Amino acid sequence: MPQCEMCGAEKASLTATKVEGAELELCGDCSEFGTEVRTESGSSASTKYSTSSSSSSSSGSSGSSGSSSSSSSRQRDMFDDMETVAADYDDRIRRAREAEGMSREELASDINEKASVVRKLERADILPEDDIQEKLERKLGISLVEGREVDDADWEGSSSGSMTLGDVVQRNDE
Repeated sequence: MPQCEMCGAEKASLTATKVEGAELELCGDCSEFGTEVRTESGSSASTKYSTSSSSSSSSGSSGSSGSSSSSSSRQRDMFDDMETVAADYDDRIRRAREAEGMSREELASDINEKASVVRKLERADILPEDDIQEKLERKLGISLVEGREVDDADWEGSSSGSMTLGDVVQRNDE
């Protein structure tokens, strides 16, 4: 028997309801907290989280047509421009520090941080804050961003084959 996604009550029938931007399957009591959403097919609502092949094929066909239209009309948000910290940032920091022949304390002093912060970063206990990430990248000559390296690989094969003035200015600033 399906459960209400808000209160957890087991009810025979649930209603697709939008509550503060999230679409939920709610019982009659909880559906008053949002607005009812009309669904195209009643069967897809009950198998929303199912991994069976029948529900994936029905949602896959509607999802592919919906994603192509929604991707072109979707508004950009702040997360589109965010860079992802590399999964191996701890190894990159440690290798670059050791290649420079620096101790953790020396590196911490050079970037005006505590040695414990450098130690925690090298053990991947914490993620680097933006300001610390910039200091480390500048001091050690590395990139802590996923998929971006400091070497010339970025400049060798672009899709258009041309560079703009902005690319040159950015390149000189690095």
